[in-house]
Amino acid sequence: MTEQTRLQVGDPAPDFSLTSSDGTQVTLSDFRGTSVIVYFYPKAATPGCTKQACDFTDNLALLGDAGYEVLGISPDSPEKLARFVEDEKLRITLLSDPEKQVLTEWGAFGEKKNYGKVVQGVIRSTFVVDPDGTLAEARYNVKATGHVAKLIKDLKIA
Repeated sequence: MTEQTRLQVGDPAPDFSLTSSDGTQVTLSDFRGTSVIVYFYPKAATPGCTKQACDFTDNLALLGDAGYEVLGISPDSPEKLARFVEDEKLRITLLSDPEKQVLTEWGAFGEKKNYGKVVQGVIRSTFVVDPDGTLAEARYNVKATGHVAKLIKDLKIA
């Protein structure tokens, strides 16, 4: 596998502006002054991605009360994300990155092992951005199941 860029705790969070599931533009720098959880996932409406999105939605009040916003990013189109939000009754903000530019910039797209084979794809990753725009957490290759609960515990929210 080739070496690819990985963001580290303390790095400035790369800014982005992406289209959300409701068609609005969402820009990371608009959240300055707020902590933001940015997570990258491979594909809407698949079992693991649905579990992760539902876990974030189920814990949204807890996260919000602790001062966190949640942004999920995938290569899916805004239309597919809108169906995903509607079908699963999601309350988190999902963003579309079909060109995979933001995914790549954050180190969440590249070579990974899938069932023993090296493939190009989305690397399930989660980041916590401090109110000043600096990365407080940078986690790659996270598991879909149990990840949100672990993140809440590690952030000492519950």
